[in-house]
Amino acid sequence: MPTYRELLRTPGVGRIIAAQLTARFPNGMTSLAILLHIEHVTGSYGAAGLVLAATSVGQAIAGPVTSRWMGIWGMRKVLTLTLTICAVALTVLALGEMVLPAYMALGLIAGLSTPPVQSAVRTIYPKLVNSRQLTPLFSLDASLQEIIWILAPVLITFVATQAGTVPALLLIVVILIGGGAWFILSPEVGRVRIPRSRRSFGKVLAKPAVLLATIIGLLLIGACAAVEAGVVASFGHGGLEAGIVLALFSVGSLAGGLSFGHVPIGPWAMARRLGIVTVGIALTTVSLNVWWLGGTLVLAGIGIAPALAVLFAMTSASVKFSDTAEAYGWVGTGQLIGAAAGSAVAGFLIDGTGPVGAYWAAAGFAAVGLIVSVVFVRGFPDLRGRDASPIPDTEPVPVIT
Repeated sequence: MPTYRELLRTPGVGRIIAAQLTARFPNGMTSLAILLHIEHVTGSYGAAGLVLAATSVGQAIAGPVTSRWMGIWGMRKVLTLTLTICAVALTVLALGEMVLPAYMALGLIAGLSTPPVQSAVRTIYPKLVNSRQLTPLFSLDASLQEIIWILAPVLITFVATQAGTVPALLLIVVILIGGGAWFILSPEVGRVRIPRSRRSFGKVLAKPAVLLATIIGLLLIGACAAVEAGVVASFGHGGLEAGIVLALFSVGSLAGGLSFGHVPIGPWAMARRLGIVTVGIALTTVSLNVWWLGGTLVLAGIGIAPALAVLFAMTSASVKFSDTAEAYGWVGTGQLIGAAAGSAVAGFLIDGTGPVGAYWAAAGFAAVGLIVSVVFVRGFPDLRGRDASPIPDTEPVPVIT
């Protein structure tokens, strides 16, 4: 804890963490709110799924694109533009009455215009702290984002069931605008300028560390999504047990991130952390008892935030500063694809074999991630005693002779 106290005393760190968590809070509510609203309007979960799929596709496409734009036009301009379009799209989706294709189009626009706050803040972090503090900061960030996934779904479900789905979507718009404005107006966002990248779009994926971070992020989040589907299938959408088990999963991740955030990151760090996740999830298949699932998912959760911290640190340390935002955009896109894939595979297995099938799917995703991290261990940078900051951008300097 002394490490984190020192970190939060660093000027600007506490403010930018709070601002970005608030700005990203709608990420934990939007999908569920759209699902509930479209189902309420159309009476069809199938139609709601199509709108949600369009939104997810938009988010996956936009991640690296809007992140790269920040190096061309500046963070504040891109964040302001995307926030405005996203807020308008969600407002029209909430208040308008239209046919399904129009809802899908609005969902796609909302997804495409999701503000790239995550890419922006992780590009800013190396400019706020010294090299010794950067890895703990990434770990703290990965841990605290669990607050989004614990509180946001509970809040939006309560509002949607008590006040209606329209107020729920409008609440998201209010938080999106308020949190986004707080982040955009933060002094740190104005002080950090991302240089224009000299590489062509997508070339950053040629970096082994970025490609590995994208693939492992896909597999890790795929495992988490499958677990969530399994828990809901085990206890039902309205079951108190489901909420308790998922909360324990997130608490485990929060505890793991805060406990291991100061540990130096070597090439085997990802394998060790994914090993904890894989063992914990594999144990869930033994019994679907609520206490057994809660205990095993606490164990699995202990490895999640530390694994995400490795992803963020290895990405930062492996690319030039001008490429960091796009790199984080690709990592985010991988995670979105993983969430969709994990949910889809788990859904098919639940239909075929029952809830336990989802846990087998989750264990499979985690195990593949573990295998990748072992087989390609040489692709992971050794950050023990090394600065995890991005590689400085250099260019020829004219010299008068």
